[in-house]
Amino acid sequence: MLMITLPIVFPIAKDLGFDLVWFGVMLILLVEMALITPPVGLNSYIVHGMTGVSLSQVFRGIIPFFGMMIVCLVILYAFPQVVLFLPSIMK
Repeated sequence: MLMITLPIVFPIAKDLGFDLVWFGVMLILLVEMALITPPVGLNSYIVHGMTGVSLSQVFRGIIPFFGMMIVCLVILYAFPQVVLFLPSIMK
């Protein structure tokens, strides 16, 4: 997913003035969310195949994790300093 979208989205984010470290963290979080949610949730299908648990049960088990990922996404969007704290120390 990143190989296809990043060459298109990265220059746009750079031209719009987004901090690229923050943008990278947000993009990775969004990709993680895409990998667990239906209909394309590849990681969910892998868990289903390895454990034998029904797919509906796997998707029900994802709900709390997905909810916390949304909370994390909102926090990182509202307070980008959380992401940029360590890189700012290293400069």
